Amino acid sequence: MAKQKIVVKVSMSNEKKTRKALKIAVSLSGVESASFVGSDKDQIAVTGEGIDSVELTTLLRKGVGYTELLSVGPVEEKKPDAKESKPAEVLMQFNPYQYYYNGYDLPYYVY
Repeated sequence: MAKQKIVVKVSMSNEKKTRKALKIAVSLSGVESASFVGSDKDQIAVTGEGIDSVELTTLLRKGVGYTELLSVGPVEEKKPDAKESKPAEVLMQFNPYQYYYNGYDLPYYVY
């Protein structure tokens, strides 16, 4: 199965219901992450593999209150850029054989 993203709108009037809704969302098997989305942070986006959206909605309705299933779809994978990044210059390098001065490391500079 492919990863999927489920967005659910939940009526969360106080902090206790917010915590409870997130706890219910991450308790399902297959959930990898859950986060708040939307302008009012009243939507929960759940990402994972093999998540039952109906079970998620039913559990949230029983535990928190009014819940509306907004969308179910595949996760959009980020593609790596084709550009090759140039490694940063090393300004200071650790040398395990360097001398110690009063118990402190002396920096070893590379130019």
